Amino acid sequence: MSKKYYVVWKGAQTGVFDTWSTVQGLTAGRSDAQFMGFASKAEAQSAFQSTYTKALMNRSLNKSSGASDSKVKATATTGKSSYSRTSSTAPTSHADLNIYCDGACSPNPGKSGTGMAVYHKDVLKELWFGLHQAKGTNNTAELNGMLEAFRFAKPYIAKGQTVQVLSDSKYSIDCITKWAKGWKNKGWTRGKGEEIKNLEIIQECFSLYEQLKKSLTIAHVKGHANIEGNELSDRMAVLARTQREVNFVSYTKTLDIPTILAMTSD
Repeated sequence: MSKKYYVVWKGAQTGVFDTWSTVQGLTAGRSDAQFMGFASKAEAQSAFQSTYTKALMNRSLNKSSGASDSKVKATATTGKSSYSRTSSTAPTSHADLNIYCDGACSPNPGKSGTGMAVYHKDVLKELWFGLHQAKGTNNTAELNGMLEAFRFAKPYIAKGQTVQVLSDSKYSIDCITKWAKGWKNKGWTRGKGEEIKNLEIIQECFSLYEQLKKSLTIAHVKGHANIEGNELSDRMAVLARTQREVNFVSYTKTLDIPTILAMTSD
């Protein structure tokens, strides 16, 4: 196996590294981690002088032009619904719809926004963004994304289709799949009368989840780990924050993946 080199743009330490175990140690547990592997030291050093966003864009362009990669297969043509990709870093899914959701907030607390990327099987069909809050948090933005994903999924599930919702927020996932049932049984408290933060969003999310869960699964994906759907939903969340879009609206421009990946990242 040929030696690989790794760039860490965001982590406990940044730079070019030649062992995966080192990279894991620098990025583990960090939701803001940004890193990528390269085939040569020269490529890694060049990428480190640039940005993570540009590295993602270049990789996407290379895949679109036919460069081989055992982990990623991509095809790109013109048109709104023309791009498809599968990645071994994303959870395997046989669902009819795969919905990625993400939140962005800067600073935290501060200006926040939410984004969503909708795939029919593995083909990107729609992007959504909005729900800007002038005094939001990362957690409220992430929960809003999950709520919008559930709302989007509901009519498809009513037609007999299956849905997977993918989020990089362990907090949001645990709120809905682990903690909410117990909180509800305790009168929507954490016990001893302790207040639950973001309760209103959690209650609405959990109510929808209970209705849909027979045909809906929730999966965790690592943020900023080159997973296309997660990266796209991130760009939409940042777009919502920077454009201060209060409503949750469809992204109406052409779904040109490299161009969207080149947009500002959280």
